[in-house]
Amino acid sequence: MTAATGRPDTGERPDPLRRPEAEQSASRDRRDAASPVRARGGWRALVLQPVLVALGLLAYVVWRSTTTLSDTEARQLGAATLWDSVLRHLQLTVVAAVIVLLIAIPLGIALTRPALRRFTPLVIGLANVGQAAPAIGLFVLLADWLGFGFGTTIVALVVYSALPVLRNTMVGLQGVDARLVEAGRGMGMSGAAVLFRVELPLAVPVMLSGVRTALVLLVGTATLATFIAGGGLGVLINTGITLSLNSLLVSGAVLVALLALAIDWLGRVVEHVARPKGL
Repeated sequence: MTAATGRPDTGERPDPLRRPEAEQSASRDRRDAASPVRARGGWRALVLQPVLVALGLLAYVVWRSTTTLSDTEARQLGAATLWDSVLRHLQLTVVAAVIVLLIAIPLGIALTRPALRRFTPLVIGLANVGQAAPAIGLFVLLADWLGFGFGTTIVALVVYSALPVLRNTMVGLQGVDARLVEAGRGMGMSGAAVLFRVELPLAVPVMLSGVRTALVLLVGTATLATFIAGGGLGVLINTGITLSLNSLLVSGAVLVALLALAIDWLGRVVEHVARPKGL
């Protein structure tokens, strides 16, 4: 019996890391109440990013209109020529992204199936080689083998950006709780039904994160297309460096950065919209 409380001493000592039940319940209530706040904060961040992109673009337009340009700079930064470069850059990014999705997502799904799981180290190793190689070296080697132009640029971009989509597809599917898969099979669902109705919906957030990473990677890497006659905004950067024309160099770098931020924002929006409720 303790002298302070008059209660019998049972030999147990309070655990300083264990909180009372009432405090734990209050903590859960606070987390539940804060979840809509976190959601609103996420949407505020989504709204802020395009505003920053728009402000950056406006600042570039003001700078461009007040800067004295040489004849070469004026010709390269003319509205028609500049718009063609932006469209070419977007074309390279979109075409390569579509091909990556068509290859990497089905391949990632297949490698998580028991029949093909043994090939995972080989495929991941090949994908790692594609991204581990220096990008400019990969572009030049493929150009020497396949020739210069748009097609070779697409091949190089696909090889260089496939790993994030492939890896995240596999990680997302492997992270699905095995008990949910077993419950689906126990309900009489086929393997395909479990895949499309249970596994893929739960893996979507991780998969979309890989897609967004690949898109941003594609925008930046597409600037190297200029070295193998692929076009794009890299032409401005390369010309600016070669001829020491800072206006071209700054224009190319700023526009690529703004384009990457805009595509990253679109990817974030898709992630929020496609995320299953409750995740």
